[in-house]
Amino acid sequence: MANLKEIRNRITSISSTMQITSAMKMVSAAKLKKAQDAITAMRPYAEKLTELLQNLSATLEGDVGGEFTTQREVKKVLLVAITSNRGLCGAFNSNVIKEAKSRSEYYAGKQVDVFAIGKKGNDILSKTLKVIDNQSTIFDHLSFDNVAAIADTLTQKFVTGEYDRIELIYNQFKNAATQVVLTEQFLPLAPIKSDKAVSTGDYIFEPSKEEIVLTLIPKALKTQLFKGIRDSFASEHGARMTAMHKATDNATELRDQLKLTYNKARQAAITNEILEIVGGAEALKG
Repeated sequence: MANLKEIRNRITSISSTMQITSAMKMVSAAKLKKAQDAITAMRPYAEKLTELLQNLSATLEGDVGGEFTTQREVKKVLLVAITSNRGLCGAFNSNVIKEAKSRSEYYAGKQVDVFAIGKKGNDILSKTLKVIDNQSTIFDHLSFDNVAAIADTLTQKFVTGEYDRIELIYNQFKNAATQVVLTEQFLPLAPIKSDKAVSTGDYIFEPSKEEIVLTLIPKALKTQLFKGIRDSFASEHGARMTAMHKATDNATELRDQLKLTYNKARQAAITNEILEIVGGAEALKG
């Protein structure tokens, strides 16, 4: 059994750790509320934009997507891995990294590169895959304009033929305790089809439905990437809040166990001292 000083030091160390994890939990909880409100407010817009694009495209004949829907033989693939800049958030980052490695194995025999958004993904994936860029500073000033610039870069890489397929890998936010890893095809655009009935109202389109669709596609791509990053940002704080909550609970349980062990050891030490005193007194009497 460890001596009393060692147990006291462990209790002090665990108590300090509890203060840190508890503070991190509260910080993530505060940030989660803002991030959750942002993604919740954005989803209806993104869904309506997709619905509008589907309704317009369903009434057109032929390929109206232009260079964004060009289907080429897949030889070069770009995986956009969206992670965080910091750890201590459970399996949040490792799940995305695991999925990126799984996709690279799926495209075995083809050129597979990574476009990292987040420091953690860049640090780990760069050891096994080629990371062509790392946009870890995007979370410092997360705005649509900054994300749109990244979307333009990705679009340009596809349009120029540098890559034949681009996929997004990120955590979709469900709630504070649940995040789902998604892999979405970014480019080329999949054939736009809608299971819902297409609106057949008497509308006048200016300048034309074709031009409207071609204008909406870049907007939809930027919105898709922004929604993915927003989802990941909210998921990060949810995962960190949950992880720190569990860490605080575990530290509390361990501290209580150590206090019990300390009290037992202290009682044993006092008992031994009393026995020694009594034994000494008896020896003097003899």
